[in-house]
Amino acid sequence: MDSTTLPNSALQEFLLDAQVLLVKSQECLQHLELIDNDPDACHCLNDSLDALARRADTLELREVSHYTRTLQQLLAPACRQQHLHGETLAILTACLTLLAWQLELLDPLTGRLNLDTEEQRSLLDELAHSLGQPCAPCAATSAYGH
Repeated sequence: MDSTTLPNSALQEFLLDAQVLLVKSQECLQHLELIDNDPDACHCLNDSLDALARRADTLELREVSHYTRTLQQLLAPACRQQHLHGETLAILTACLTLLAWQLELLDPLTGRLNLDTEEQRSLLDELAHSLGQPCAPCAATSAYGH
């Protein structure tokens, strides 16, 4: 997103919705920690991340959208193949924690995330590796770095 100012109400509404979706994602993750590969928890996590990515797309919050969409794209096949357990869940916890920080650090006027994307790229690479998947979208994350 460029430095264009967003309507404050639109950004505030997004942030409220994003917090609800993030909490829902974290609850789904906690459920997966209790019951490995639970299909309902996987579906819930996938849906929550998809909704968050779509909302970020609507406001052109590219950094948040890309990161959230990449998480979702990595997790979708893992849910279908029942690969969400152990080390992967620990990495996913770190990914959601980073997402929470990113939401808090969005510029309140522009919606821009003025951070280096190295940490998110590293976490996405770790997640992809733990899932045995390549992560082509992870490399694209650097396009949003500073």
